[in-house]
Amino acid sequence: MSTESVNPNNHSLSLAVKDIHASKAFYEKLGFTPVEGTGPIEHNWIIMENGHSKIGLFQGMFDENIITFNPTDARSEYKKLKEDDNVKFLMESESLQEEKGPCHFCIEDPDGNQILFDQHNE
Repeated sequence: MSTESVNPNNHSLSLAVKDIHASKAFYEKLGFTPVEGTGPIEHNWIIMENGHSKIGLFQGMFDENIITFNPTDARSEYKKLKEDDNVKFLMESESLQEEKGPCHFCIEDPDGNQILFDQHNE
């Protein structure tokens, strides 16, 4: 993988939460604030930040916590990783086949941890 796409300043932890409102209130006590334009919380997800730290709170969307990277070119990373027989893919969006626009895919590391690559930009 290129170091640009897995930029440590461009990632977040995606937390599987039971009660989105209780979790939001808890993380606000720790100094996190909602990132404008994310969510809405009524859709059971929201991204929060505190300085350079970001967490995503997701209710009912997945079973385990996930590390999420937001590369500028997820399609290039996807193509490189697809060539490696040792990379296990858990999910691949249909939009990966398009030339541009948002897309995502999820892989599993050797210990079973999920890693989501989620591109938001065009």
